[in-house]
Amino acid sequence: MSSTYSPNLRIELIGTGDQSGSWGTTTNTNLGTLIEDGISGYVAVSVVAADQALTASNGTADQARNAVLALTTTTGANFAVYAPPTEKTYTVYNASAYTATIYNSTVLGNTTAAGAGVAIPTGKTVTIWTNGTDFAFQNNHLPSLTLAVDLAVADGGTGAHTFTSGGLLRGNGASALSVASAADIVTAIGATAVANAATAATAATAATLTTASFVVEETASKLIIRTSGGVRLFSVDASGNIITIGTISASGTP
Repeated sequence: MSSTYSPNLRIELIGTGDQSGSWGTTTNTNLGTLIEDGISGYVAVSVVAADQALTASNGTADQARNAVLALTTTTGANFAVYAPPTEKTYTVYNASAYTATIYNSTVLGNTTAAGAGVAIPTGKTVTIWTNGTDFAFQNNHLPSLTLAVDLAVADGGTGAHTFTSGGLLRGNGASALSVASAADIVTAIGATAVANAATAATAATAATLTTASFVVEETASKLIIRTSGGVRLFSVDASGNIITIGTISASGTP
């Protein structure tokens, strides 16, 4: 009865009654090399083609069985690697200067994608898993997160961890955000807009409103309308009492 091999890690399964007197060697290889590689093994993989399959062998050491892959490339471009079409978890470090994408192959050793892949940016390390067809990131939920350093703008952060209370944030390209100065705000929205806002703020709290012909002012608990020449025309107090030097019309066009 001949040996067979396990589907995921390709470990040799000795046939009943086989390898009398030598089965220890096979067992030691299974336990000391193959299973150990699958649990804690590390391998550096040099990718020399745009699409390259990980080596995968029955009963002997290979690339695909290892738990940790470190990818480099001589292609000078983005590249893809293909793992066997079996269930597996990997930690992958993309040590190259290009994006690496990992797929399952449709057949052991080929470079045809069986399903969805995972793209790994340059310099990043990720933990991924596959059901034999589709790869996915191991974690997509973090209930809380504490960072030892500020998350850079390039990675979706602010590049800082504290800002002045009440301040407006100012973008600095790829550098960390900063609190905008008065000059920054003027530059961003324009000097005219700042002047108009200041005028509106002053008018909103002013006790006097002046037009070309009239002045409206609050004085002595009364709202008074007078001419620009100083003649009082109309007043109303907090109780609604109205005094006017002219005639009050109850109807008609103002």
